[in-house]
Amino acid sequence: MAGYERERAPGNIDTTKPNVSRVYDFMLGGKDNYEADRRMAKLALEIAPDAPEAARANREFLGRVVRHLAAEAGIRQFLDIGSGLPTQGNVHEIAQSATAGARVVYVDNDPTVLVHGRALLAVDDDATTVVEADLRDPDGIIDDPEVRRLIDFDRPVGLLMFAILHHLADEEDPAGIARRMVDRLAPGSYLAVSHFHNPGLAHPEVSRQAFAAEKIFNETLGTGRWRTRAEILACFDGLELLEPGLVPLPEWRPDSDDQAEPGITYHTFVGAVGRKGQATPA
Repeated sequence: MAGYERERAPGNIDTTKPNVSRVYDFMLGGKDNYEADRRMAKLALEIAPDAPEAARANREFLGRVVRHLAAEAGIRQFLDIGSGLPTQGNVHEIAQSATAGARVVYVDNDPTVLVHGRALLAVDDDATTVVEADLRDPDGIIDDPEVRRLIDFDRPVGLLMFAILHHLADEEDPAGIARRMVDRLAPGSYLAVSHFHNPGLAHPEVSRQAFAAEKIFNETLGTGRWRTRAEILACFDGLELLEPGLVPLPEWRPDSDDQAEPGITYHTFVGAVGRKGQATPA
């Protein structure tokens, strides 16, 4: 512990225990992490040496999704749940470069994320904000006054849940939480999800890696579920999946700027985007 105490952090941030956002930051080559985070990340790297490539694939997936929603689907407002630490290619930067006037609300309950997110937005940006709230209270998020200051829920919203639902336990009903949030959105809204995946018998070696990684995550971070395809698809019940459906992240509408080259973890991180259609007449 003595080594941890030498690293200083702002506010009430505990640097002696690994943190999901900071471990992810380390995987992306960031600097907003501490010794406890690096130790946990190195344990994960022993099982999945290409985990940093998977993290990059997630960021590239985020970029492609937001550009598609902003530039092609006509979405002008985004709600990013579990946004994580700021890095290159943040949602508001991508959305606002694709369409003028796009509004973005970041939501997180991690003190590290809140400190850095608010520092990033400490400029005169009336179209972007950071809100402290918990994914497990979806109505609290949507009814939050600061969220509603920027998001008009009578109009379509891009709801982003990248790398967050797999940090909810089964008993917390992550698919149910996603559906509750989508139920509050206007027709024409979109849900985008990236999620840890266990492919089971389809890829036995990958499945063994997924089980081993899940064990480490739960022993060190206390969270992390590599779910089946059916469990992840349950988040999209009632939505129209955009092509190509639920696929490994690099396969979702790749473009020439992609650089991530995941190996065995290719099948352990998947994503999809679904569209909410018009209500069915009674």
